[in-house]
Amino acid sequence: MHISKKKIWSAAAFVLMFTLLLSMTVFAADGEAAQPKMYATFWALIPPVVAIALALITKEVYSSLFVGILVGAMFYSNFSFEGTIVHIFKGGIISVLSNSYNVGILVFLIILGAMVSLMNRAGGSAAFGKWAGKRIKTRVGAQLATIALGMLIFIDDYFNCLTVGSVMQPVTDRHQVSRAKLSYLIDATAAPICIIAPISSWAAAVTGFVEGEDGFSIFMRAIPYNFYALLTILMMIAIVVMKFDFGTMRTHEKNAVKGDIFTTANRPYESGEEIPVNENGKVTDLLIPIASLIVCCVIGMIYTGGFFDGVDFVTAFSNSDASVGLVLGSFFGLVLTIGLYCARKVLTFKECMECIPEGFKAMVPAIMILTFAWTLKAMTDSLGAAAFVAMGVNQFAEGLMNFLPAIIFLIGCFLAFATGTSWGTFGILIPIVVAIFAETNETLMIISISACMAGAVCGDHCSPISDTTIMASAGAQCDHVTHVSTQLPYVITAALVSFVTYIIAGFVQSAWIALPVGIGLMIVTLMVIKKKTENQE
Repeated sequence: MHISKKKIWSAAAFVLMFTLLLSMTVFAADGEAAQPKMYATFWALIPPVVAIALALITKEVYSSLFVGILVGAMFYSNFSFEGTIVHIFKGGIISVLSNSYNVGILVFLIILGAMVSLMNRAGGSAAFGKWAGKRIKTRVGAQLATIALGMLIFIDDYFNCLTVGSVMQPVTDRHQVSRAKLSYLIDATAAPICIIAPISSWAAAVTGFVEGEDGFSIFMRAIPYNFYALLTILMMIAIVVMKFDFGTMRTHEKNAVKGDIFTTANRPYESGEEIPVNENGKVTDLLIPIASLIVCCVIGMIYTGGFFDGVDFVTAFSNSDASVGLVLGSFFGLVLTIGLYCARKVLTFKECMECIPEGFKAMVPAIMILTFAWTLKAMTDSLGAAAFVAMGVNQFAEGLMNFLPAIIFLIGCFLAFATGTSWGTFGILIPIVVAIFAETNETLMIISISACMAGAVCGDHCSPISDTTIMASAGAQCDHVTHVSTQLPYVITAALVSFVTYIIAGFVQSAWIALPVGIGLMIVTLMVIKKKTENQE
């Protein structure tokens, strides 16, 4: 009897969990420890490393994340059985699901899922696919259109991922672009474009971490030094125009041309049920809901920032609560969409209501992964990961001043990759950088802050437990681990070029010199990779 490799690794993960539980009963202590013995040590970063390694090996994300959570809880409780179980739920799952910001994001996900279901059933998505199919004639055009739309929706990365995915999926499917490639294009235009857009939830987050300085001014001055974001966008466009792929993505794209846009057997977003679609749907049945969603979300975000209380637009956006703003905006967008479809008699009110639970069900995989990812982050927080990283950066600061931007970039990459959060990485590293450089070298402070942001985006971009990566998988309706494994070579390539560019920037301290050099290095690197992939055929 043939046993699949996936089943073997799933069984191995189960055995590992059982062994860890057994070891806790052997090394048990009573109750939760007041101070973990592994607090603020390298061990604080081991739980996410375990989860990520298992996810990449087993291709099964849920059990892998839970094992990482389990390891973190064990470390926190000093291997107490009772303390471990209590920390997993009370300090982990219940805690993160009690957080108002997290709950807001989940509600936003559910509402967007409902809107996507509505647009599909009303025939808006299909109509747009047909309309775009007459105007977008090639695979290159379909991919460039995806990139362009992603760059236009710079308000928020969550909103970007799900909106671009739902709009462009019919177009890329028609032109046989793999779901893995679509999810990469979505992911590579989500956080990278948000981190260089002055009016975005990310800009608001960054300015909030720069205490004692003009945060918005610093953010603007840091944009030319955000090499990873800029070079990732360049790389993505160049790969599409040059018509080549490398790594496992190449296999997915070859199969897509033959008609298989998934490649992998695991297709979690396919329900197997044919959803009735209105044949009379028009392009406006997609465009009006999307436009109303964008407008309502912007209004919702500036509302939370005090715009209607007299605060100016930029300040309101900087002070906005993205979670509440997106929930308010998406709710009104949903109401307007239902009103539009009922008025046009595209769908009845009953059919609209049937789409809401359908949209909820479509988002269950993303919600589960997000919940586990947030819980895993709670484990690393409780183990003092932030304190450990702060000590490490302060040690590097002595005697390595010109290399510090490159070092901070690497630390940001690793920290965001391990914890799955860009904003958490900003919160740890930016205050440290400001403290080191504030009264010594302002230009190097700007470069280093930008390195924090670039490293955070880089690590977040490729981390299996990153919320943005999860959203990109959901938006493209691609298997999550497939998305992570196929985009990893692309992220590493952009990261290596960015690292070299940060070394140069640390010495020349000028974006006018460092950025053109980085662009040149990226183009040369891509030409070499293309040549090698062509020789392998």
